[in-house]
Amino acid sequence: MTSAPVATFPESLRGKRILLCTESLGPVNGVSRTTLMLVNHLRANGADVAVVAPHTHETTFAPEDRAGTGRNVDIRIHGYPLPFNPELSVVYPVRLSTLYRRAFDEPPDLIYIASPASLGFQVMMQLRQQPAERQIPVICNFQTDLAGYCAILFPPPFSNLAVLAFATVQSFLFNHRSVKTVFYPSRFVRRYLEQQRVRGEKLEVLQRGVDTELFHPARRSDALRNEIAPDGEIILLCVSRLAGEKGFEFLADVAKELDARGLRFKLYIVGGNRNAAVEAEIKDSFATLTEQGKVIFAGFRTGEALATAYASADIFLHCSITETFGLVVLESMASGVPVVARDEGGPSDTVRDGETGYLTPPADMVAFVDKVMALANDAVLRKRMSESARRQAEEATWERINNKVAWRMAETIDRHQRERAEMQAGITGGPQKLPQVEDRRAAARMPALEWLVPRDLVEARIADVRIARGMAAIFATWIAVGLYLVFIKVSLWVKTRARDDYLSLPISRNHSARLRA
Repeated sequence: MTSAPVATFPESLRGKRILLCTESLGPVNGVSRTTLMLVNHLRANGADVAVVAPHTHETTFAPEDRAGTGRNVDIRIHGYPLPFNPELSVVYPVRLSTLYRRAFDEPPDLIYIASPASLGFQVMMQLRQQPAERQIPVICNFQTDLAGYCAILFPPPFSNLAVLAFATVQSFLFNHRSVKTVFYPSRFVRRYLEQQRVRGEKLEVLQRGVDTELFHPARRSDALRNEIAPDGEIILLCVSRLAGEKGFEFLADVAKELDARGLRFKLYIVGGNRNAAVEAEIKDSFATLTEQGKVIFAGFRTGEALATAYASADIFLHCSITETFGLVVLESMASGVPVVARDEGGPSDTVRDGETGYLTPPADMVAFVDKVMALANDAVLRKRMSESARRQAEEATWERINNKVAWRMAETIDRHQRERAEMQAGITGGPQKLPQVEDRRAAARMPALEWLVPRDLVEARIADVRIARGMAAIFATWIAVGLYLVFIKVSLWVKTRARDDYLSLPISRNHSARLRA
């Protein structure tokens, strides 16, 4: 990989057509915010970006069309919302040629796939079926550990099957010649991709930036602190979607142990889940401490309200072990709040242990509590770590990170155009010509028809058959996943009804049932 001047935007990318496919574009998670920042940066600097994303209930994260070219379209497609997180969808099958037509009326210069899942896999599957001369270069940004989520959310043997399926699909798709670069955010993710046999020359690290003006220690609010902790308790903060894979079972155990040790604290949890049943299940694990006023669920927060929540805390607790990066950790550090995190996934590369916070063994709850206690009881240590965390966050700017992506895009498009020109001129030799030969093998098996039917027509029909075969695989996969999601949704509905029926019991019977439990 060549080094690029990431302080500037590549001139050659202005006016280029980029089809950007993302699994979410809304106030859902760090991946959505990261993708939005990139889209706005590319458009502001003159690139033509067509965004393809599933429909969402929120519209507050619509990309900006500041370049004014009129080619920056947003294509929303339908899908089946995930039961555990309705803001994410398994998108319905869609033809790549339809996306091309709706975006630019012609093929794009490059396809960028943010955190590939149901949409990204469809796009890459269809690209595999295209002949070499119709290939579009692809850049992927691997930001979500889907296999890790499945291992936590699904019961065996479904979890084992899901992990195996993701490993097989990712290895199959990422190693195709159309995929030129796979960005990864941390060493944890690189190891995972290498296990899926993704070639090392395709892998390039890409961490995330943070808005150091929005997330700033100056947003600390005495009014909010008095509202949360009127008696001067230590304020512990967790910002996360309320879901099982985010480590809330571990956090609940931490909170109970802190209470048992006599720490005067308030745990302020920012986040929610559009699925009321999932949110209620998470909240139930903190029920006793919530009743005592030691745990407060604040719901969703965005913008300045979120930044104020960060800056008004004393210690940030990060208990998830499925994060490929963990943007909330960097946002907390930018707000001058030290972090205690489990040493697994993205935070392992972000938190400087003993300097900007602490990292503890993933399964060691006691060690985690020890570090929280040490910070809570030492104001001087908290202040020192707070200043160090802010300094580290100031080094990570979105402009430099998004420019790095832009330069990789520009270099990829330039290389692809040169290779295609050489192929058309018939001067390409060696490995670059092999894909074209492979795509023509089927036609070569029909020498008797070559003088009757033009070779190009035969190749086009073969490509159509391969695309149809790929679409059939996509439809079959979607049906299988859809049936399982329906099963999950029905299970959650039954669980919710049972819980509501229990809570609707007369008080005396309800109390007796609790005592028997």
